[in-house]
Amino acid sequence: MANRKLVLPDIDNLPSYWLNQAASQLSDSKPTPNKSFAKQYRNDPVAFAHDCFRWDADQGPAPYQDEIMALLIKKKRVAVRGCHGLGKTSLASWLVLFFSLTRDAEGTDWKMPTTASAWRHLHKFLWPEISKWAKRIRWDKIGREPFDPRREHLTLSLRLNFGEAFAAASDTPELLEGAHADSLFYLFDESKSIPDATFDAAEGAFSGAGKDTKNEAFALAISTPGEPIGRFYDIHTRKPGFRDWFVRHVKVEEAIAAGRISKEWVDNRKAQWGETSSIYKNRVLGEFAESDSEGIIPLSWVEAAQERWQQWFDAGAVKGEFTGVGVDVATGGEDKTIMALRYEKIITELREFAKADTMETAGRVVGILNAYGGMAIIDVGGVGAGVVHRVREQKKDVIAFNGTEKTNDTDLSGEIGFINRRAGAWYHMRELLDPTYNHNIMLPPDDKLTGDLVSAHQKEHSSGKVQIESKLDIKARLRRSPDSGDAVVMAFALDDGPELPFGWIHLPEGAY
Repeated sequence: MANRKLVLPDIDNLPSYWLNQAASQLSDSKPTPNKSFAKQYRNDPVAFAHDCFRWDADQGPAPYQDEIMALLIKKKRVAVRGCHGLGKTSLASWLVLFFSLTRDAEGTDWKMPTTASAWRHLHKFLWPEISKWAKRIRWDKIGREPFDPRREHLTLSLRLNFGEAFAAASDTPELLEGAHADSLFYLFDESKSIPDATFDAAEGAFSGAGKDTKNEAFALAISTPGEPIGRFYDIHTRKPGFRDWFVRHVKVEEAIAAGRISKEWVDNRKAQWGETSSIYKNRVLGEFAESDSEGIIPLSWVEAAQERWQQWFDAGAVKGEFTGVGVDVATGGEDKTIMALRYEKIITELREFAKADTMETAGRVVGILNAYGGMAIIDVGGVGAGVVHRVREQKKDVIAFNGTEKTNDTDLSGEIGFINRRAGAWYHMRELLDPTYNHNIMLPPDDKLTGDLVSAHQKEHSSGKVQIESKLDIKARLRRSPDSGDAVVMAFALDDGPELPFGWIHLPEGAY
């Protein structure tokens, strides 16, 4: 009989089902440390978090984090809201690793889709946090070798023997709808802006999981709250159809007591934003709050512009052509001179200077115009007139912005007029940020700027025209001056010409 060469199949090309079955049969042949780990921790994420990570001295999960992890196993669907800094992303990371390792160790067919309101949050925050905590795993407790980065632990996924945790964009619900496994866990991170359709896509998983089946399905929705709209809000307000979710509001006092945030930070944000503002209620108190009823610019519009800036920055920060710089000149005291540099639809940066005199400020403006071209628009309501005069002496293009000056300009509809140029500029900023118009301008993620833009109130005027409260009124109410907001508003008041759908200042004779 002729010798025959034994040809083994290419294991990399075998169907995953065969590999899983083979691995399961081999692992069932005798008890292993990994099997013992699964038996001990399968339904105990609290013990997993405390036992299976290397913690620094006197460190560990906060009491409310323990409570949330325990509730997830008991209630199956849990929605959590709270302030910035309470440890939401760390908690989500622990649960990704807990679920992946325990289900895989017992040989269960599992999947864990992770999504967020913006892809950037998955790429920049959640999955890097998962990687950080994966490096702290006590593998002696898990009973297996550390993750193999070539095969298992990828940038946006964790692929083990029997399942995978992976990132999925929230604007593609079909990717979540297609997730099927005996054990499923949906993680909705920063979920205040996740579309309803994405939440609905996960419902298919729950249809096959329950006490009368062998399958299981979990869901965790976690976020800082925003305006009282959307699915995350509906869940937290226990609206009909969502009462099978357990909701948890982590109070700011709990986060302070756990050492997750400082009381000093809370006090500073109260002074910066005002304790009745929507931004303070959202980001510090963890409450759903509408934009201020008298406010001219909603918080959600500002946050969307800042998210676009983050995406632009991550993509390489291509600037385009320099348009100009808006300059709010400090009048003294604690006020700062702010310069907002604008490239077409983008405020690329805010430059802040304290206690600069007229000549210094003018020199900085001239330096920017020498380097990049464009023009400057400078507030002359205080001491800015001297800066304008000096910049003009240097033969640079400059506009003197007088907020109290009368204007015949209107909004885009042509129906709304303004009591003065300041009101027109602020309303113009509102229109640029309004998602209805799709201008897609971009603003840097600066907390002070955010607070400034949402702080300005619109007032009624007997003429029927729009009036914006004065800078002095805002300063009296907030105990600070909205310098960054004014600089950005002026930067976007520059005339862009016919090629862009905004830019409203029509320069009078002798404006330069």
